Amino acid sequence: MTVSRVLNQPEAVREQTREKVLKAIELTGYVPNRVAGALASNRSRLVAVIVPMLTNPIFSDTFQAITERLASANYQVLLGMSGYEAAREQELLEVILSRRPDGIILTGTLHTEASRQRLRANGVAVVETWDLTDDPIDMLVGFSHEQVGEQLASHLLGRGYQRFAVVQVGDPRGSRRSEAFSQALADANMTVAYTERFSGLPSLAQGREGLGRILAHMPIGEQPLMVVCTSDTIAHGVLTEAAARGLKVPEQLAVIGFGDMGFAAHTWPALSTVRIDGQSMGTAAANLLLARLNGGDCGPACRDIGFQIITRGSSL
Repeated sequence: MTVSRVLNQPEAVREQTREKVLKAIELTGYVPNRVAGALASNRSRLVAVIVPMLTNPIFSDTFQAITERLASANYQVLLGMSGYEAAREQELLEVILSRRPDGIILTGTLHTEASRQRLRANGVAVVETWDLTDDPIDMLVGFSHEQVGEQLASHLLGRGYQRFAVVQVGDPRGSRRSEAFSQALADANMTVAYTERFSGLPSLAQGREGLGRILAHMPIGEQPLMVVCTSDTIAHGVLTEAAARGLKVPEQLAVIGFGDMGFAAHTWPALSTVRIDGQSMGTAAANLLLARLNGGDCGPACRDIGFQIITRGSSL
């Protein structure tokens, strides 16, 4: 009983006794059995977070914010990476649910039907992030990728651009932004002249190769070519290839990315992009989850954090 108090309520034990118990714990290498504790309290103090990747600073900012907020409430975080694959996410969820987490935070809303059914049947608190949907599993914090594409088209048309190309990867959310962008152009009687698609994770090399392929089919003309990229990383590659070819940016070729990563304001020229506040999204997701776990009022179950189009030197 005294050991339990030292571990769980140290302020209730005299300092001399506490030091004696802590010394014994150190000497024996004792570690509390959290699994047994979870069975007794019906709480594991564990929250699982699944992200597509950590090399993208957008997701790392969100994960860091989630971790810090949950840690302040004495919750531990279990991290899984899905690589943008719904099937891989389903496999991770099967393992995660066996650990009896108190909550799960997911990236996106595109899951297998088996994953959706299992999470709803399990009753675990779930927060989806980085997207909006009319049919969330439970709670949701994100923004509309379709609105990003539509508003980006309106923004660029308003600035006088008439020639467009798109470079994208296989991220389904990026594909939805591209489709919405193309449809908004079509509604304005404009078209995307060329689209270059890549599989895998976004890279600078894809941006360089993508621009090379585009220019092979679409030589630079009198009007500047606007290259819309589904990632700042790809956009950085486009800028690099443009510099290697001696193209003037933004006079001959303009570029806009997505994410407003840490390097975006420091490329040459500085990269125009769509800013998403990943840190605020992570904090909001953690707060929603904690409010649910604490039995309080978490407010609206779906929250739109919005986005902002940032114009810098890579576009007119």
